[in-house]
Amino acid sequence: MTSTPSDVSDWWMTEIIDMAPGQIRLRGHPIEELIGNVSFPQMIWLMTRGDLPTPEQAKLLECALVAAVDHGPQAPSIAAARMAVTCGLGLNGAMASAVNMLDDVHGGAGEQAVELFGWIDTAVQQGLHVEDAAAQMIDRWQTERTTFVPGYGHRFHKPEDPRAPRLLNLVDDAAREGIVSGRFARIGTAILQILNSRKGKPIPMNIDGATAVVYAELGFAGQLARGLFCLSRSVGVIAHAWEQMNQGGRNKGPTPPAYRWTYTGPNPIEDKS
Repeated sequence: MTSTPSDVSDWWMTEIIDMAPGQIRLRGHPIEELIGNVSFPQMIWLMTRGDLPTPEQAKLLECALVAAVDHGPQAPSIAAARMAVTCGLGLNGAMASAVNMLDDVHGGAGEQAVELFGWIDTAVQQGLHVEDAAAQMIDRWQTERTTFVPGYGHRFHKPEDPRAPRLLNLVDDAAREGIVSGRFARIGTAILQILNSRKGKPIPMNIDGATAVVYAELGFAGQLARGLFCLSRSVGVIAHAWEQMNQGGRNKGPTPPAYRWTYTGPNPIEDKS
């Protein structure tokens, strides 16, 4: 089969960018008109959604992005970035190492929470009260997926993740101003109340749950919620990688060399010291 110019040009098809010599258009907007007039959160929205958000929508998106930038060098993705630097990788390699760890367990809960919120929202639209819908969908999630309810619980922040109340308050403010509906904030709060009741103790909404409320309110799909988390956490990743570069160090593993792992195989070597 002989290729033609259209065969080649149609190999990749996109509505995102168009270019000609001396011209760049993103979603139909000349780049020179975007530069200086559009914020980075607005640009993220434009590129992923196809249109420009209102300034108020972009501000709420920015709040979620700011909230999730970092959680310390004990976070696996951050630790991986710092170790990568000590092995000789540059900033791009360190960032890639970190982002590749943001999968279902470490980094995927936001996407999963948006999906769970969607289940509950559908049930509410079909006539169930939000608390009843939340209870039923939590049971369904724990039966079909995992006992872990995404977006809730934290091994470090107890009884409250300080990021969550702040984001929920901002969503409530936005709902009062008509920027968002507020229905996903009600869903998120209903889940929290049910989990607290079932556990008999405070279960914090974590950063994944709080940002999922924001992303769902703004209409982002669950998979984009994970992508947005990766964008946000990349800020912390590059900061830690750059700091490690300046601190120095070579081949730093997860623990100092004096601390050894626990061996569980046959014929352990006895410590002669």
